Order: sequence, then C-alpha cells, then structure tokens
Amino acid sequence: MEGLVSSGINTIRVFGVTKHQSRFLHSSMLHLRSNRVCGTGIGVEEKKKRKQCFVMAASVGGSKVGHFENTLPSKEVLELWRKGDAVCFDVDSTVCLDEGIDELAEFCGAGKAVAEWTARAMGGSVPFEEALAARLSLFNPSWSQLQNFLQQKPPRLSPGIEELVQKLKANGIDVYLVSGGFRQMIIPVASILGIPEQNIFANNLLFKSSGEFLGFDEKEPTSRSGGKAVAVQQIKKTRGFKTLTMVGDGATDLEARQPGGADMFICYAGVQLRESVAVKADWLVFNFNDLINSLG
Repeated sequence: MEGLVSSGINTIRVFGVTKHQSRFLHSSMLHLRSNRVCGTGIGVEEKKKRKQCFVMAASVGGSKVGHFENTLPSKEVLELWRKGDAVCFDVDSTVCLDEGIDELAEFCGAGKAVAEWTARAMGGSVPFEEALAARLSLFNPSWSQLQNFLQQKPPRLSPGIEELVQKLKANGIDVYLVSGGFRQMIIPVASILGIPEQNIFANNLLFKSSGEFLGFDEKEPTSRSGGKAVAVQQIKKTRGFKTLTMVGDGATDLEARQPGGADMFICYAGVQLRESVAVKADWLVFNFNDLINSLG
C-alpha cells in the first residue's frame, strides 16, 4: 500500500466482507461519512464489531472516492457478458486476494520493496517488463524457496470466484487465466478452479539445474507491457472466439480491450479499486456474485 501512495495511484482497499455478501455498489454509495458504516448510523467503534459491513479506506491521504458511472451495466454490456464465447481473468487481486509476487517476496524477506514496484507496475506508471525484472532482482527466489512457498502458502481465492467459473463453464463459456504473475504459482489456482493448464497464459520463472534463480522467460508475451493484450489476441484468434471478456483490476487488464482482443473489460474492484482503471471499464463490480447473477 505504501507503494501506491508513493506512486500517486488513487487506490481503495476493500475489506471486511463476508463470502456471500455483495460488494456491488451504486455510485452514490462511494462517499463515506466519518461516523457511519453501510448507511446504518453505526458509530466508528461499533463498526469494528460488524464484520458483515464493508469499509473502504482511501490509501491516498485526504482524497475522496469519486462517483462512478459504470457500476450498472448497459444492455449492450449485459448482452456481451451473457452471450460471450470466453472470459479471461487476471489472477492477482482478482481471482486471488493477493499479489503473488508480493507474497513470494515477503516469504523470501523482501516484501516491502517489491510491493512498491508492484503498485507502480499495476498503475501503469512503469513499463511492466522493467518492474518485473526489478522486483525479481530484489530477492532472486531459488527453486527450493518457491517449492516451500507453494507448500506453506496455498492460494487465497476471492469470494465467489469458484462459483462464477463453474457457472461460466456450465453456460458453455471457456475460461482462461491471463496473468503477469508466474505459471508455477498459478497452476495450483487453476487446479482448484478446474481450469486446464493449457488455458494459463503467464510468465515462467527459470532456474539453473542447481536450483539457483536464473530469471524469467522473456519470450512470454505477459512479461512485457501490452503483453496481456497480445495474449488475449492470440487466444481469440487461435480459438476462433467471436466475443471475449477480460476481467481484472489493473492497467494491464484494461489494455487487453482493443481491436482483435477483448471486446469488453470488466473491472473487479473487490480487492483493489484503482480509480484510473475503474473509470474506463465497461462495467465496474465489487463482488463476483453480481456477475454470477447476471448470467441468468
């Protein structure tokens, strides 16, 4: 979060929501009063006891959350969502509650410095490939460290994502994971969700035979700025999809919406609300239940 402040990104952290509670907010709800929570008149001290209420806290001191015009989908957006061929999900802070590289860095003792770079990359203020190389150079994870991390830190999925993926697949919609994170850390996520490994488009960590960190595969499109857009274009072209939706929270996800790529971008702000990204989305949601319910 400190990285978000230092890079000037207006980001809102959403927390304290139970699994089945909706975080779908009308724009009028995005201004918070200092002495009220969820519009019920609950005092500041009392709100700590009400875990079923949500709290939104601005990470940039003194800034106010703006109104958003896209929290209610248009008929055209709903039509694209319901009748699409495929959906590509970002992983970190979307499918999962955490940023994978930040968690791995924390495990290896370099959490704070790496988190600052992640914030800059997700806000679009630093070329992604530069941020990726810089972050990895701060802790150079070994193969054994990665394996220990995977064993001790299972993925934390966002509320509702399992149900959403099941509903999409039941409706005949193909699901992909497109991430600037690492394949080795995303395979366990795909396994939980029942997504085949061939539907993962992500970066690869490289290691020497000794297990020493070597780097990352720079041939992967997701290893550089604009890479998610390239990956989504490849998916759409090679699989012959007519309508494809990208769901994510960051600037790299928004980039995927372009000719030949994603036809629509849904900003999921249930973990991080990045205002500069949210305002440009076709649909802004705070809870996956809203996407589930809209599928019919």
